[in-house]
Amino acid sequence: MKHRNLGASGLRVSLVGLGCNNFGGRIATDASRAVIHKALDLGITLFDTADVYGNRGGSETSLGQFLGDRRKDIILASKFGSPMDAAQTMMGCSRRYIMAAVEASLKRLKTDWIDLYQLHRVDPLTPMEETLRALDDLVTQGKIRYIGCSTHAAWQLVGMQWTARHHGLNPLVSFEVEYSILMRDAERELVPALQAYGIGLLPYYPLAGGFLTGKYRRGAPMPEGARLTKGKRYSDKYMTDANWTIIERLEEFCKARGRSLLELAFGWLAAQPVVASIIAGATRSEQVELNAKAVDWELTSQELAEIDRITGKA
Repeated sequence: MKHRNLGASGLRVSLVGLGCNNFGGRIATDASRAVIHKALDLGITLFDTADVYGNRGGSETSLGQFLGDRRKDIILASKFGSPMDAAQTMMGCSRRYIMAAVEASLKRLKTDWIDLYQLHRVDPLTPMEETLRALDDLVTQGKIRYIGCSTHAAWQLVGMQWTARHHGLNPLVSFEVEYSILMRDAERELVPALQAYGIGLLPYYPLAGGFLTGKYRRGAPMPEGARLTKGKRYSDKYMTDANWTIIERLEEFCKARGRSLLELAFGWLAAQPVVASIIAGATRSEQVELNAKAVDWELTSQELAEIDRITGKA
């Protein structure tokens, strides 16, 4: 497994990371254990979860249960800020909430520290300086090691970095956002901001909800039990006429090179310098193995240029 630095920090992470949102809810206990152990065996070191994953706490609990002595071998990332109760009283980025949220996550994860603690959602009610000072204190206390965020706008990211630098606080080292060969909105403003501030990109949905696995065909019956089959909001988002045409052209591109669409999805992300680790979820251990091997395809500059033409980004 290849490793990269997370942004300008000294933290090294595996090029393929494990998205842990399936644990504690979407898949059974035995399946969660199998996926976690397969990732460990393959040398995947970045495990990305959140307090809200798995019906509010289930994912962190599963990781705490199944990592055991291997906890020290991985980079454990979690998130805070999303509602942890139906009344939405346990949420946000205030100092009061952060201090309680991190203790709850540490308890579920059965660990003394979280390697990467990330703001999950924007909190318009809390000053950013308050949030960053609280996180800086947690770094000083040794309860977290690095700070990241997820799903913020580029201007908010820049504001956070400026606030951290101005007040001498620990800056962000990572940013998590949807990014794939099909979904490239991040390239307009976010990617340039990440490059300017030395922040590593952690793309989620690298397979566009499964659309880039190659198991879907235009006009054919949908695969039983697949994410895009079960979730209309996902199928409406990804399965547009324009994307179908792109997918079919990308499949021709792969076929000419004896490769799969899944390999292309991971290989293309791995070719983006700003990407530190590709966050990929899995429900079966076989999927973890396929994801880990997919980054072996090193695309040439000519191939990347052709992909840009196919996807309309040239």
